[in-house]
Amino acid sequence: MKKAILFTIILALILPSTPSASINNQVKAAFIREGNLWTLIDNHETQVTNSGNVHSQPKWSTDGTWIAYQVETTSEFDKREMQSELWTYNLKTGKKKRISYNGHSPEWAPHKNHVAYNNRGILDISDLKRFYNIATGVSDFTWLPDGSGFLLSSSGTLNPDGWSSASLFIKKVGDNYEDIILFGGVELFFTLPREIGTSEQNKLIAVYAEQLTYSPSGKWISFVVSPTASWSMDSNMVCVIDKEGKNFEILDEMILDVGQPKWSPSTDTLAYIAGGGRIVFGFKNKDLKVKEMPVSGTYTPAHYADLDFNWMTNKSLVVSRIKEQEWTNEFNKHPLPALYTLNIDSNHQIKITSPPKGYGDYAPQYIASISKLVWLRGTSITDTKRDLWIGNKDGTDTKQWLRNIEEIVFYKR
Repeated sequence: MKKAILFTIILALILPSTPSASINNQVKAAFIREGNLWTLIDNHETQVTNSGNVHSQPKWSTDGTWIAYQVETTSEFDKREMQSELWTYNLKTGKKKRISYNGHSPEWAPHKNHVAYNNRGILDISDLKRFYNIATGVSDFTWLPDGSGFLLSSSGTLNPDGWSSASLFIKKVGDNYEDIILFGGVELFFTLPREIGTSEQNKLIAVYAEQLTYSPSGKWISFVVSPTASWSMDSNMVCVIDKEGKNFEILDEMILDVGQPKWSPSTDTLAYIAGGGRIVFGFKNKDLKVKEMPVSGTYTPAHYADLDFNWMTNKSLVVSRIKEQEWTNEFNKHPLPALYTLNIDSNHQIKITSPPKGYGDYAPQYIASISKLVWLRGTSITDTKRDLWIGNKDGTDTKQWLRNIEEIVFYKR
């Protein structure tokens, strides 16, 4: 009996540390490795593509049976051009299907396995058998919470007197997409002011309104307002508006390279990382802020900057945080982040990871179904071959889970 116990202890010490099977069997994920789509289901990794040209985050259907993904490939119509093909993968049958030769920003309907996407400014819907043209002049979109239609964004245009501003529209759709009127059939929701900002000295032209996201209650919509493409590298504005399109508020300045605005799991509380200026101007001036309608607060300590975050509960977050530092072209001298947790009521903050020398912890996510944190550990902010780690919310029992991950999306029921 003593020998059996000793043998068990030795096995525990020498075998690689991996999350328990009971935990793995409760989650499924889609991830990109070496430019290919993979799935992680029941603790088993499956390679879906082998082209090496998959880009952008894969998107789970609402019921978790389909994945939409994009493939960058040479155009079939002009070999000098590239096209972004939109594909779907069925987890039950293992079959892949091309949905569009030029489709991006796929979003699954909240109530059925139909996927909407942007095809060069035209909003299309695919029922996975054929596609239907829905609206034109679309810069960005999101499904209405009940799936009855879309909130659409149309970008501003350059006129002789300067840029016009972006506008938002509502377009309803029924079950018969063939009845949709392509030109028109929309209701103006809101037109942005020509310039917006947090002060007279900090304004930008409101050319684009993107990342449209409804709050859990559906009463509020968050979005990011951007100027022209080159200017958007330096400054954008986080905004919110109510579902009636009347109460519009500019929250703060932000850039597109760090943590994007996210609503808490079930309350109308928005978190985002504020601060203008691209990262090459320095690892600084990036502060995590929370807007709990209608109050707000800042949570990043002095002399620190936050790169990314994720909600754990309605009152707590996990943050990827670095010490402030000026930019250098020597990547081995860049600050490397660790993970911190914080409570927005008490402002109690705890450092929960201490990555080894030469590594940082990025892109934290919380998996509610197993009450675990996961994150990517890599050598720099530009590293595309990071390893996925998993641990408890307090930073204990941390283990390496998967190797060589570009990005990973977990299915949330």
